[in-house]
Amino acid sequence: MAREPRAAYRGQTYWARPLPGFGDAAARVLIVGLAPGAHGANRTGRVFTGDRSGDWLYRALHRAGFANQPESTAPDDNLTLTGARVLNLVRCAPPDNKPLPVERDRCRPFSVRELALLPSVRVLLALGGFAWHGSLRLLATEGSVITPRPRFGHGAETTVGPVTLVGCYHPSQQNTFTGRLTEAMLDRVVGRVAELARGAITNS
Repeated sequence: MAREPRAAYRGQTYWARPLPGFGDAAARVLIVGLAPGAHGANRTGRVFTGDRSGDWLYRALHRAGFANQPESTAPDDNLTLTGARVLNLVRCAPPDNKPLPVERDRCRPFSVRELALLPSVRVLLALGGFAWHGSLRLLATEGSVITPRPRFGHGAETTVGPVTLVGCYHPSQQNTFTGRLTEAMLDRVVGRVAELARGAITNS
């Protein structure tokens, strides 16, 4: 993709490498996505930046008070997150923009390490079923399995130790263009995440 970009991005230098997480090192909320978009984060070098999925996500985070601005266009656009951090379970843009479980599993040690560096996290927001199941694996201790496995759904919640996992439809064009996910639906889930994070502060 970086060697043969779309006409709109021709001449731009693509990041085209594994993508780190982005956000507050003291985050109480960790937002878990799938993989970098081929012409979004894979191009810009920042998670959920430069494509329509990121437009939806960061607008919602701004409305909920997690982001200082609603736009995420490039790493130097002055966007900052407060109380939240975002990562993808698959760190590189996958073929055909479709991450596979084997790719997620290969990247798992990096996600485990990143979560370990975020001791204040009390809420995980999983964007889509792939991220939901990957988050359950992320929250399980090494060698353990969470049973029975909670089912993914928009607005689904389950607790694993001190962390609450919340499910949300992914803000992909497949969901937003069809109306499966609306901004009001996304706002309700992000608002619930904010409520859980505030409750965690109160109870700590």
